[in-house]
Amino acid sequence: MTLKRVVVTGLGAITPIGNSVEEYWNSLINGVSGAAPITYYDTEKHKTKFACEVKNFNIEDYMDRKESRRLDKFAQYAVAASDEAIKDAGLTLENADKHRIGVIWGAGIGGLQTFQDEVMYYAQGDGTPKFNPFFIPKMIADIAPAHISMRNGYMGPNYTTVSACASSANALIDAFNYIRLGMCDVIVSGGSEAAVTIAGMGGFNSMHALSTRNESPQTASRPFDATRDGFVLGEGAGALVLEEYEHAKARGAKIYCEVGGGGMSSDAYHLTAPHPDGIGVIAVMQNTLRDAGMTPDQVDHINTHGTSTPLGDVAELKAITAVFGEHAKNININSTKSMTGHLLGAAGAIESIASILAMKYSIVPPTINHTVVDENIDPSLNLTLNTPQKREVKVAMSNTFGFGGHNACVLFKKLED
Repeated sequence: MTLKRVVVTGLGAITPIGNSVEEYWNSLINGVSGAAPITYYDTEKHKTKFACEVKNFNIEDYMDRKESRRLDKFAQYAVAASDEAIKDAGLTLENADKHRIGVIWGAGIGGLQTFQDEVMYYAQGDGTPKFNPFFIPKMIADIAPAHISMRNGYMGPNYTTVSACASSANALIDAFNYIRLGMCDVIVSGGSEAAVTIAGMGGFNSMHALSTRNESPQTASRPFDATRDGFVLGEGAGALVLEEYEHAKARGAKIYCEVGGGGMSSDAYHLTAPHPDGIGVIAVMQNTLRDAGMTPDQVDHINTHGTSTPLGDVAELKAITAVFGEHAKNININSTKSMTGHLLGAAGAIESIASILAMKYSIVPPTINHTVVDENIDPSLNLTLNTPQKREVKVAMSNTFGFGGHNACVLFKKLED
């Protein structure tokens, strides 16, 4: 069978540096850090006292208070970002078949705040199992796409992918495959996360995964810098409307770009650490290029996983050099996590949006907070340090990796008729 072409027709974002795509993009190209002291709870006894929280978000801009109380924050972010993406796409039930519109969403954890609140409330009681009737429906990771589909009347495939920090990239790849196989016309895809909680921060701190640079939160996320000491936890959501090309043309939709391919692999190495030689990362990028029918020299830009961990950053850049050879020096490589922090299951979605907008505006956002050269990193690589760089981007890749060795990569390319 002939595979159908898939394009992106809508974008939506709720991030630590902006609660719309426009705000998010402006912050990216201006090098704005979303990190600041945590406001959600008392951090006195915590090792890390800062994160990239979403700011000035009011769920009542999207739904009434009674309804919002039935959604964990991760699902609230999902609804808000998808609302923007669907509006941006001009998608209605008058110009598309509701039975052929799906929602495939990513979340690495789901309703962690809800789980934490309910268990702590129970522990403070006399042992009687008193729980909110919305405890389970608020907590489970699949509930975000359920709310999106019910809100919009979409009756196609509806589920959540869970692969830690690769979750939303896996969701995008699934959506891409469903459409190109002819099983759907449109899929709202992306991911959301809201893990800036006592349990979330405490858990990651116990793994020594988070930066503890409490004296300077805004500069704590410093991918590729020799003094990096861990990632900064972020939260939010990214939504993309993926659509079959002829369907999008027929309804006169605005088209951002084409989805060229997607790849997946496993490190099969360690629960949390990447393989030091990046063999799984090499495989995922090679798989993506093969799926897209493209060669390494055609890639202009890579938005890396780049979490700002000592091991992960080096392994990923080694893998890029292994896959792209001499051409790696011609690629604009960056990590937008230097500004947003690490949105876990939502990372692949918001970083895909950043890659698409770099293509649209011919500007690659910077990797901020870099001050000290790491001797373990090839100095010939262009890491787009501290300042955005103008260049034409025809092909962009977005890398996303998760605990457990899950690797996913999505390739976007400028539309050619």
